[in-house]
Amino acid sequence: MTTTATPHPPVVDDSTWRAELAELRAREKAATRELDAIAAQRRRLPMVEMPEYTLESKDGPVRLVDLFDGRSQLITYHHMWSPGAEWQCGGCTGFTHQFTRLDFLRRYDARFVVVTQGSIREALAYREKVGNDMDWYSTANSSFGADVDAPPGGGFAVNVFLRDGDTVYRTWHTTSRGVEQLSYTFALMDVLPWGRQEAWQDVPDGWPQGEAYERWLDSPDIAGLYGRTSA
Repeated sequence: MTTTATPHPPVVDDSTWRAELAELRAREKAATRELDAIAAQRRRLPMVEMPEYTLESKDGPVRLVDLFDGRSQLITYHHMWSPGAEWQCGGCTGFTHQFTRLDFLRRYDARFVVVTQGSIREALAYREKVGNDMDWYSTANSSFGADVDAPPGGGFAVNVFLRDGDTVYRTWHTTSRGVEQLSYTFALMDVLPWGRQEAWQDVPDGWPQGEAYERWLDSPDIAGLYGRTSA
């Protein structure tokens, strides 16, 4: 048998592996049921009525209610923004580049868009530069971002809204690691034997570890892979 210095889990027989997998599966099933219960509680949250806002789209000024495009539910990702910067937040750029096929949300009477504090001209140019496929809007001339916990110079956020006629209600908000549940990238990393390979994770001795974010694609990497204006 050929061996290497690559760290790996202990090698066992099939029955031992299946027994330990079954033990882990019980915890995974319990976590799934807890996530179901959390989602049920989320669906029972009260909501707050929003005032009218005017944002900027690629076609000019639009009302907040127009972002729904006739649908009843709306998710907004609030992209961190540094005016005039060549490259915007790598985490936000990486997160939003995942979403290339969102038309399925029509079946759920919903839409998912990006909102940023950057000017619409800058935002659309950056969207093209990094090859982002989502619809972008600017709240640079509106208090909308600040009012939903994504102010100028602030962090990223996800917000969810419900429309009843022309009245918009805010139903949910999260930020920081709460956004991970919307991402497939972290889920894929977490099923790998070495995980995310970041020093904060609980791993066996000898596992490859690095600093947090060390392996994340930065904005120039994403532009190089997906940008529509790259060479």
